Amino acid sequence: MGVGAARDDASVLAALRPYVVGDCLVAFDAPLVVANRTGQRPAEAALNRDFRQFEAGAYPANTEKPEFADVPRAARLARQLALDMDPLSSATRRAIEVYPHPATVALFRLPRALKYKAKPGRSVDLLKSELLRLMDGVEGLAQAGVRMQVAGQPDWVSLRRQVTVAQRKSDLRAAEDPIDAVVCAYVALYAQRRPADVTIYGDFTTGYIVTPSLPTDFRTAPDAGRRARARR
Repeated sequence: MGVGAARDDASVLAALRPYVVGDCLVAFDAPLVVANRTGQRPAEAALNRDFRQFEAGAYPANTEKPEFADVPRAARLARQLALDMDPLSSATRRAIEVYPHPATVALFRLPRALKYKAKPGRSVDLLKSELLRLMDGVEGLAQAGVRMQVAGQPDWVSLRRQVTVAQRKSDLRAAEDPIDAVVCAYVALYAQRRPADVTIYGDFTTGYIVTPSLPTDFRTAPDAGRRARARR
């Protein structure tokens, strides 16, 4: 397993290409399809209905936002890699949009999304403890029905050490995206192995988000739905 971070398109593509030589499913934590001029996509509205109570709602994406006014960056990268972005496609080289917060809520049966994103009022200690909880959950996937082994992998060991010794929010922020990327990769694996157990919110025409389905017997804590948190 390789875990890392890259910023510009060329660096992202260079990092990905060794892993997408043949058949593949690449998960993007960013919109692939944005067709609405204002407001939120139908996908976000539908996902929020299910996950707002877990404080795992999604920010709206629309073409009035500069980053989505033309081709979304994730779609541009997917096209460069010749990936089919239709979530219902049977192609052997595909891309899907995913979102870590609802995925972790569903996979780990969390009463609330973990608060590891830096926001006003959140201390370094809180962010660190929540990020370590996320890492514990990811490591626990080694015993899940769809298995992924990260413990002991050099890049993962380095990330855990980085989080454990962090003293500043910036130190944690540097580890946050690579950890999210591992969650996204697992969602792709889960969707490939257990397609009946994922929910596709939205569609290829208006935009979509793929996430593991909420367990039918799972409900949030009584006070968890008072305020929704949003992504990205």
